[in-house]
Amino acid sequence: MSETFGDFEGLLKRALAPVEPPEALSMRLESTLTELTELAHDELESWELSTMRDPRNWVRPVAAVAIGTTAGAALVVLRVRQQHRRRTVKATDPLDLAERTLRAVADETRKILDR
Repeated sequence: MSETFGDFEGLLKRALAPVEPPEALSMRLESTLTELTELAHDELESWELSTMRDPRNWVRPVAAVAIGTTAGAALVVLRVRQQHRRRTVKATDPLDLAERTLRAVADETRKILDR
């Protein structure tokens, strides 16, 4: 009976072992999020204020804001997360790591907003 549990535990450890996603997935995700952010930006640039009197015309700008904000935030998180190991190595203590991470979030946000 103990052999069965030993095998079960080994199988469970192998099944629950962390798996790194392929590098191409990260690149595809980043390019998709960038494209969504740019499309939302283009959509917002193209609408005219005079058409906003009619509430039926609010759907596209509201959707563009929601999609652009979500994609932009996800892009910031993805890019900051990719650089986490480097910041951890350079940091001297947890407070320094937090400061570096906040600075990275601000820098990535600026990069996206400047486009």
